[in-house]
Amino acid sequence: MNEKLKELMKSLTGCDVCQMTRLTPAGSNRVYYRIAVPERTVIGVAGTSVPENRAFFSVCRGLKAAGLPVPQLLMVSDDETCYLQEDLGDTSLFSVLEKTRTDSGFEPETVELLERVMRLLPDVQFAGAGKIDFSQCWPSESFDRRGIMWDLNYFKYCFLKATDLDFNESLLEDDFERMADHLLGNSGEEGGYDTFLYRDFQSRNIMVRDGNPYLIDFQGGRRGPVFYDVASFLWQARAGYPAQLREHLVKVYHESLVWYIDSDYAQFRRELSHFVLFRTLQVLGAYGFRGYFEHKAHFLQSIPAAIANVRELVAEGFPEYPYLMQVLDRMSHLTRFKSVEEKPDGRLTVRVSSFSYRKGIPDDLSGNGGGFVFDCRSMHNPGLYAEYKQITGLDKPVIDFLEERGEIQIFLGNVYGLVMPAVDKYLDRGFTSLMVSFGCTGGQHRSAYSAQHTAYKLKEIYGDRIRVVLEHRELKRREVL
Repeated sequence: MNEKLKELMKSLTGCDVCQMTRLTPAGSNRVYYRIAVPERTVIGVAGTSVPENRAFFSVCRGLKAAGLPVPQLLMVSDDETCYLQEDLGDTSLFSVLEKTRTDSGFEPETVELLERVMRLLPDVQFAGAGKIDFSQCWPSESFDRRGIMWDLNYFKYCFLKATDLDFNESLLEDDFERMADHLLGNSGEEGGYDTFLYRDFQSRNIMVRDGNPYLIDFQGGRRGPVFYDVASFLWQARAGYPAQLREHLVKVYHESLVWYIDSDYAQFRRELSHFVLFRTLQVLGAYGFRGYFEHKAHFLQSIPAAIANVRELVAEGFPEYPYLMQVLDRMSHLTRFKSVEEKPDGRLTVRVSSFSYRKGIPDDLSGNGGGFVFDCRSMHNPGLYAEYKQITGLDKPVIDFLEERGEIQIFLGNVYGLVMPAVDKYLDRGFTSLMVSFGCTGGQHRSAYSAQHTAYKLKEIYGDRIRVVLEHRELKRREVL
């Protein structure tokens, strides 16, 4: 693919490539490069799915024909697996949000930029739709029942089931069907929309050049309802818009929407809530798949913020989906989703966990990766004896069993010899997150003992210089020391 992109670049410019830099990957399997020749750079894209590439070409040309700010499509390979597009720079709206965030929200210039984006969205949805060949959209032409159920089951299988939360799948599916009925009710019939649904309209997919917004990554677009993109943008988990600003931006959007259609604001806002719920579930499915299974850090980092959105939605209440609300309420209060960074103060947080290898090593929701994982299975297992099966490594009989043999003290002495110097270095370098995990067969005896003693040892040595979060995953216990 690299050579094919270089050949495309030479065909476009007549020059040999000087430099080719692979860019940070996003959620898809496409690979992006910044390709340089003397006095010019473009973005080269290698995508293995030809139908997906064709969808991008079609939507890009349609939006460009409508006069909307999208990159110029410069050249496409004969087999349509590679293409070149205009380089819009490195500044995404998401990066602008990160740099201009204040204690109360965002700087005025950023709010103004957000308002411009919201005023632009109806133009994309209506004017853009008039220029797009929807028959080229991928993987489907319209927002329909099949796509809705795919997304809801994406959430169920890639996120909800990964939490090990017990739920009645039949009752949940009933509410999914009711949600599909409600979401499709706005079109009059399946696929009956005449507007463009961008689908992944969010701050990472908006570039800012010379203070102006430009749109990228719209290859998943299709016919669909206007509510979806508003929900996608304003309830993006990591963007973290304050509630007051979010409501202001909904109104800004609606003021531009009414230039295209008649719309009552109160009714629009009520309907939007259903799409916020749906989009939140779809996003959690993506976070589960990209984060838990593909181990992409920024998706894991986004989970706590998405769970905060879930809590808000549960509090808002949706009587149309009673069982789903019960499940989401229980899910959002699981120990693993209680953020340890609710009041960040710059201190190092050391998360000490016990776990069962049968259920996998704990995920690092900070997105930093690394840390220590210690295997306790080499030590004699109290769980082999009937009298210890129903109690844990936090109970005196098991503690006595482990300490009388002496091996666990030697084991922890070696652990401390590794962990404490690392904590010292993390403190010196201003790092804010470290994981120390202990695993055994069931996550109940040896690992629980080891995690408990390590957490309290860390607190004893370092005191308030660090925050220690102790979590016994399989015992469903958690405390902040």
